[in-house]
Amino acid sequence: MTVQTETTLPTTPVRGLDRQMIIILDFGSQYSELIARRIRETQVYSEVLSYRTPVEQIEKINPKGIILSGGPNSVYDPRAPQCDPQIFHMGIPILGVCYGMQLMVQQLGGKVEKAERGEYGKAALFIDDPTDLFTNVDTGNTMWMSHADSCLKLPEGFEILAHTNNTRCAAIANHERKLYGVQFHPEVVHSIGGIALIRNFVYHICDAEPTWTTEAFVEESIREIRAKVGQQRVLLALSGGVDSSTLAFLLHKAIGDQLTCMFIDQGFMRKGEPESLLKLFEGQFHINVEYIEARDRFLKAIEGVTDPEVKRKRIGHEFIRVFEEESKRLGPFDYLAQGTLYPDVIESADTNVDPKTGERVAVKIKSHHNVGGLPKDLQFKLIEPLRKLFKDEVRKLGRSIGLPEEIVQRHPFPGPGLAIRILGEVTSEKLNILRDADFIVRDEIRNRGIYHDFWQAFAVLLPIRSVGVMGDQRTYAHPVVLRFITSEDGMTADWSRVSYDLLEAISNRIVNEVKGVNRVVYDITSKPPGTIEWE
Repeated sequence: MTVQTETTLPTTPVRGLDRQMIIILDFGSQYSELIARRIRETQVYSEVLSYRTPVEQIEKINPKGIILSGGPNSVYDPRAPQCDPQIFHMGIPILGVCYGMQLMVQQLGGKVEKAERGEYGKAALFIDDPTDLFTNVDTGNTMWMSHADSCLKLPEGFEILAHTNNTRCAAIANHERKLYGVQFHPEVVHSIGGIALIRNFVYHICDAEPTWTTEAFVEESIREIRAKVGQQRVLLALSGGVDSSTLAFLLHKAIGDQLTCMFIDQGFMRKGEPESLLKLFEGQFHINVEYIEARDRFLKAIEGVTDPEVKRKRIGHEFIRVFEEESKRLGPFDYLAQGTLYPDVIESADTNVDPKTGERVAVKIKSHHNVGGLPKDLQFKLIEPLRKLFKDEVRKLGRSIGLPEEIVQRHPFPGPGLAIRILGEVTSEKLNILRDADFIVRDEIRNRGIYHDFWQAFAVLLPIRSVGVMGDQRTYAHPVVLRFITSEDGMTADWSRVSYDLLEAISNRIVNEVKGVNRVVYDITSKPPGTIEWE
């Protein structure tokens, strides 16, 4: 049977939806996905491709514009990543961001050198040319800088559009050729007016039209699902989260009873979730869900495992094995449906490795269990209708097809579940501890009506013990970490400034109600440099 287990970035556009497409060539920036997300906010489709993508392939895609991302390298380094210089002669508008701007300058005959003084963080941008790229962007706005190099000489035909007190060439352009560059990052929330700049590039310079809408995606997806599946049967990995639930509704809308939902209780879910999932889908939506109890099996699969990547891969591997076994009983099935999202695909991809040097430009953060853990002998063909979407796009999609708000607004929960919120080895005892602590966190914020104030709010169990005192007796128990996050899309995030009153209430309840915990701490790390999950 044909196996479709793509772990590389998609290079074939979505038919029908991306005729107005902007592509981002990724040079290793942690913000490349964020650029793509900002473009989609303008209702224009975007995709992230490797910087090595040849001109011939770009011509086949026929994008309305190209954005060159930032990156950690210096363009004058002999091993610095280079794009095909012919892209500057395609007649397609191009915007270089940070490293992308410097690369454009160098490849077109300008000069880039190490700056006398680097510029990091917030800086006031003073606009010299308020047209085109800077239409409706106020001079003096704060922009987010992150560079140690500067453009000393511009290529022929280029001019300066904006400057800062430290950077003479903070934005440049060749208006005639529609080539633009900015030394700052307009895609981050710290850049005031950055979204307006992106909209100017997408709409006015690239002349793209807003065709990327939820309605268009639903219509096109249903058509593609029906064409791909035909009369065959699909097995869905249902977890109860917004991704798999939205996928279940979308597939059911497209193929009806050809879909079978299977919920595998791997033992890593939060307290009460398996029961509420079955009640919701079977009782309220009348969608048949096959319940598989496999807690002992999954726990044994990761017994003694402490490495987070190994955990993810083993859990993903076990998921597929259970599906294969149960499908023989319930099937036959031809397709396995997964709620893989675009950030999962990007983070799990290993596409930015230079074939000549073997050096990786962008480090793989972590593998997503839906993408990185698939065994090579997979016995299903994969169908992943959401793999082009970001999380907030999935929420919009869910609402549009009738998903209840309690699921649409559910906090993101990792596929491996509590297993990657327990650092080190996972045991039944630790799962019970964390399950009870996590319930208290969710119970407190729901009771206070602030559940939706956070992107995620959860507890983490550390593989250490600390001394405490309870009832005049010495204790030696686990610490629990509270992780409260605010974010727009999960790609970047900040820790939440919650009230002391809330922290005190949660801490008091956990140490008093959860046996095995005597200390509660709060994580005040943003992403980057940390990740949202601890593993």
